[in-house]
Amino acid sequence: MWFRNLQIFRISGWKSTPSELDEILARKPLLECSGASLQSTGWLQPKEGVYVHNQGGQMLISLGVEKKLLPASVINQYARARAEEFNERQGYKPGRKQMREIKEAVTAELLPRAFSIRRATFAWIDPQGGWLVVDSSSQAKAEELLEALRKSSVEFTSSLVRTNVSPASAMTSWLSGGELPAVFTVDLDCELRAMDDERAKIRYAHHAPDTDEVRRHIGKGKEVTKLAMTWGEKISFVLDDAMQLKRLAMLDLLKEEIDDSDDAFDSEFAIMTGELSHLIPDLIHALGGEVD
Repeated sequence: MWFRNLQIFRISGWKSTPSELDEILARKPLLECSGASLQSTGWLQPKEGVYVHNQGGQMLISLGVEKKLLPASVINQYARARAEEFNERQGYKPGRKQMREIKEAVTAELLPRAFSIRRATFAWIDPQGGWLVVDSSSQAKAEELLEALRKSSVEFTSSLVRTNVSPASAMTSWLSGGELPAVFTVDLDCELRAMDDERAKIRYAHHAPDTDEVRRHIGKGKEVTKLAMTWGEKISFVLDDAMQLKRLAMLDLLKEEIDDSDDAFDSEFAIMTGELSHLIPDLIHALGGEVD
């Protein structure tokens, strides 16, 4: 179990033990969409048999969402056919209210035949360290998981991690010649954006960003909004201006630590949580420390 994207939240007031949380989440499992329901939300088992996978107090949970696929174009197509039948039968076109009722009737008829898709959003919870990390590139999905926890009566407070130096300011400084903490190195991808026009962007892929060309762009008022980095020669990632870590990948140094004789799921989760427990504080330190 290895996360690809990190949305990092600071949590406090966490009271549930792993076994208590497992009992809480088991009361609200993901159920199939039924009847006129377009979406169903509930908890999944991240590993068979448990709703909370626990390794030394490090907890892994998974929120499931099932949605019915019923495009508006399909509803409109059937509704137009019904409207034509109405016109032929009544001798006049249906009004606005009648069209709304036709669409509602069509939707109710089509829903039971609609296909469903499921997605899962994973989160790592470290009550002792005070972290809740969601594996998603979407802040909306991360907030969806936090809200589902609260609706399940899990007590805690949370907020996105904020640093004294914004990621954009720090990344721009690093590529301008500022000192980067020794545990980090800059890799080959970055993105710059004009501060007065968000649409004006320059992307470098597989290109060393610490060049005179990049510095000239910075000198003309652009700031760095994405930067590929490596931590401790163990984990590579892309940091963005919203303090999100994307394209997280373990490097060979960590891959060698995975014991093939053990469960790969458990082994990867243990390595991930152990290393991220150090990477996250190191990154926050590099960004001037955490805002109280």
